[in-house]
Amino acid sequence: MAEYVIMVNGKLNTYENYEDIPKRFDHVIKFLPDVIPEPHTEEEHKEIETYNDKLQELMKRELK
Repeated sequence: MAEYVIMVNGKLNTYENYEDIPKRFDHVIKFLPDVIPEPHTEEEHKEIETYNDKLQELMKRELK
């Protein structure tokens, strides 16, 4: 199960679904996407390859 801990207005919020994370927030505290057990299909490899991009996108959305 995925776990994303995001600080919003000084409060820690936990999300299981990436799409539920607010557009603006204070900080990414924990980024733990679903672990896909091996062996991976080609589709699963493509999903895994998106993880870094998703983390980078979240970091851009942090309030500075």
